[in-house]
Amino acid sequence: MSINFFSSLPFLSVVTLSHLIMAAAISAETVDPVKMVDSFEAAGGKFEGYRRSGAKGICASGEFVGSTEGRALSSASAFSGQKIPVIIRFSVGGGNPKAADNAKSQRNMALQFNLSDGETWQMGNISAPVFGSSTPAQLLGRLESLTPDPSTKAANPEKVKAFAEANPEVLLQGKYFASQPVPASFASVNYWGVNAFAFVNSKGEKQFGKWIFEPATGVLGLSDEEAKAKGPHFLFDELRQRVKDGQVTFNFNLQLAESGDRLDSATVPLPEGRRKVTLGNLKVTSVSEDSAGACRDITFIPTVLPKGVEPSNDPMLAARAAPYAVGIGRRLSEGSKQ
Repeated sequence: MSINFFSSLPFLSVVTLSHLIMAAAISAETVDPVKMVDSFEAAGGKFEGYRRSGAKGICASGEFVGSTEGRALSSASAFSGQKIPVIIRFSVGGGNPKAADNAKSQRNMALQFNLSDGETWQMGNISAPVFGSSTPAQLLGRLESLTPDPSTKAANPEKVKAFAEANPEVLLQGKYFASQPVPASFASVNYWGVNAFAFVNSKGEKQFGKWIFEPATGVLGLSDEEAKAKGPHFLFDELRQRVKDGQVTFNFNLQLAESGDRLDSATVPLPEGRRKVTLGNLKVTSVSEDSAGACRDITFIPTVLPKGVEPSNDPMLAARAAPYAVGIGRRLSEGSKQ
């Protein structure tokens, strides 16, 4: 696999390449990245050129303006109060580039803040308050349990059940999606960071928390009848129209952790009632008219952080970079698609 990855290096920016190498080195002992990506392909299907997760996506651009609350919590230049350019990718969960938009499934909003001091801040946010597993090993086991049997072309239900009973955390996200309506838009659903991060101010004071991007116009879902009428491919054009109307903004809110809160698991949200502060406002200003765009070949690594923001010891954070490196190597060698 290293052959595919490194043969693709001319297509990567120096910044992206350095992030991948450094972060992959940190996480190499956490997970077998090739096995992880192979398992995504086996469980969800292989679609050459596409991301192995969040395959159906679209690029957008925006700007972020940090708040005084953000500046009080963190020395990161993202909170300077100046307009920060942001590269955005909205997507539907799963590895199928033809996934249905009108299903009760995951929506994603990945971001790259291009900071004025040359730093980059990348993040991946999902439309659920919890991730689908708490550790890399658990994620790998879940994928393997869902892999279709070659003879039946379907996952073994007994194997799926046994793994879920031994690892009940893997069912939490699916239960959440089942309880929610189909989002009416990429712009009308909450996006959680799910992992904990520390915000460090100029005095060295550290505050942990988990963030959420909340649409300024509120959350809006579709009834089952409305979702059926919309059809399987409505989200991209709907988003384009909303952005043209200037209606897509998100409040970047941080839920503040308190002593005793668990910070090392993406399947355990912070307790309800924890105080939230608004770190700033994200406005989406344009959407790609086609399958190209600045986000297409970006790998959004959540441990690419600016000074003033630090990762928690959540094992899912450190484990992401190496599989992402394998994934982008495969995509680029196949001919990267949106």
